[in-house]
Amino acid sequence: MTDREISPAASPDSPAPRVSYLVFRLERYIRGRLDEALARHGVTTTEYMALSELRLRDGPSSADLARIAFVTPQAMSLVIRDLERRGLIRRDPQPGAGRVLRARLTREGLSTLRRCDRSVDEIEALMFAEVDDTARKTLAESLSACARGLHP
Repeated sequence: MTDREISPAASPDSPAPRVSYLVFRLERYIRGRLDEALARHGVTTTEYMALSELRLRDGPSSADLARIAFVTPQAMSLVIRDLERRGLIRRDPQPGAGRVLRARLTREGLSTLRRCDRSVDEIEALMFAEVDDTARKTLAESLSACARGLHP
């Protein structure tokens, strides 16, 4: 697809595409790039999301991670099990929480995540090449507000 195909208005007479459509298209482009770049590090996009969240939050459960990554709890269980098997995370029992296990990054997990971050930085640099810092900040704030509007 070319830049012309995602232009907000192809001709003066045609209506501008819906913002939701443009966001969806951008998500598909980003996902393709992420899948390709992260695979070079032996990580899937869902695994990267889980590892990134573990860096931000102290010990979320598999169910928490599933909600954040937009996958089923069963799918996230498989992701977590694989990350643990590969030594990228560890799971510890939550005191007083029955069988709940809280996931945490290992040193190897953090190292892998940092390598992945560099690849994601490259993708974002390409994506924002024609967007100044002010517009980028406004976009981030606007997208966050849109997400809150749909999922308060």
